[in-house]
Amino acid sequence: MAQPLNTDICVIGGGSGGLSVAAAASQMGAKTILIEKGKMGGDCLNYGCVPSKSLISAGKVAATIRRAGQFGIEAQEPAVNFSQVHDHVHDVIASIAPLDSVERFTALGVDVHQASAKFVSPQEVDAGGTRITAKRFVIATGSAPAVPPIPGLQETPFWTNDTVFDNREKPDHLIVIGGGPIGLELAQAFRNLGSEVSVVEMLEPLAKEDPELVGVVTASLRRSGAAIHALSKVVGVRNHSGEIVVEIERDGHSQEVRGTHLIVAAGRIPNISELGLDEAGIRYSRQGIEVDRSLRTTNRRVYAIGDVAGGLQFTHVANYHAGIVIRNALFRLPAKVDYAAIPRTTYTDPELAQVGLSEEEARERHGEIRVLRWPLSENDRAHTERHCDGLVKAITTKRGRVLGAGIVAPGAGDLIQPWVLAISKQLKIGALAGMVVTYPTLSEISKRAAGSYYVPSLFGKKTRRLVRFLMRFTT
Repeated sequence: MAQPLNTDICVIGGGSGGLSVAAAASQMGAKTILIEKGKMGGDCLNYGCVPSKSLISAGKVAATIRRAGQFGIEAQEPAVNFSQVHDHVHDVIASIAPLDSVERFTALGVDVHQASAKFVSPQEVDAGGTRITAKRFVIATGSAPAVPPIPGLQETPFWTNDTVFDNREKPDHLIVIGGGPIGLELAQAFRNLGSEVSVVEMLEPLAKEDPELVGVVTASLRRSGAAIHALSKVVGVRNHSGEIVVEIERDGHSQEVRGTHLIVAAGRIPNISELGLDEAGIRYSRQGIEVDRSLRTTNRRVYAIGDVAGGLQFTHVANYHAGIVIRNALFRLPAKVDYAAIPRTTYTDPELAQVGLSEEEARERHGEIRVLRWPLSENDRAHTERHCDGLVKAITTKRGRVLGAGIVAPGAGDLIQPWVLAISKQLKIGALAGMVVTYPTLSEISKRAAGSYYVPSLFGKKTRRLVRFLMRFTT
């Protein structure tokens, strides 16, 4: 048997988090091996963020054509060439792929092995027959679409986000099982591109988000013609003469939803089954690998980051984890994760972004709070864009420290950033109220919401009496 390869850092998984660790470790002088059995770039580049946002962008263009009459331009039903939409999606992937390629990482000094990885001992991994030992391992194998045990599903053709972007034909009627972020994003994209769409969700759509903000998103979907079956359990699926039939149950009543195509967007599961974690002494569960706040597993040599570590499943969280691991593994700094200011965005139209505590969570933890709102309908830029549905909602303590914020508006994922900074730095609301923002921009809604904190005191009786008193001495 050949001698094992010895390295400083061995990264298992070439998605966003793993690539960030490998690139940083190698450029900082650590001998680095990266193992990836599939496509470089992982889920985000090939099956997730990049293709879904590319499809969403195509859908937005089609929707804009339909509502062109609002701007004095003749509106019409767009002629969607779904094969060319497919090509657009994959052209975007191809344009980004070189940044995540084997060639680029090899040039950075990373030894890339394109093989499956499996622990054979607490300090050794087998990668396609090559044994690798390392001072530190980083597991970054991501997650995969969950396929629930629905009767008849395995006998029925269906897509997940891993397969839907290979499709070249427009579905006549798409049924989406799952009303979370992935389900609603894809549902709206296909609806904008001309498909009939039905969404089936066991709970409420976007159940983890603020219901007040979610209501704006679901209203937009319904106005577009999408059907949303909330609080509905899927009890069976079948393929009847080329037609997809989804049997649902709500409040004891049964109903059938019929369509031509099916997407299952019912959550994700960590990719851990083939890693040999038991051989490495690493504890795990169905939710993912058990880690401490330093992202170290029960094997002191091994860290786990991103989706595989359970918790928040976002690319930006995986990249955040990468920074924590680099500080711990390379510099021995006591870096620990802090999720208090991690933003999240659902890329519907309008987008929904949140950070920090929700109103309900804030009341439970802090008792008396202040809830600040500012509607998009009172924003001049929103009127110029003819998109006035939405609002910003901010939560503060009684004394004005920012606890959380949510925005439903075009570009909410960008608009949420000042609130992320405010929470991460434990700023008070005055920091946002005092910002000077460009006019006319949608970002004014955050300043206006922040400024509303002071309205009761600024325009109250005491202020009025003070101003009248001071004006007596003004010449």
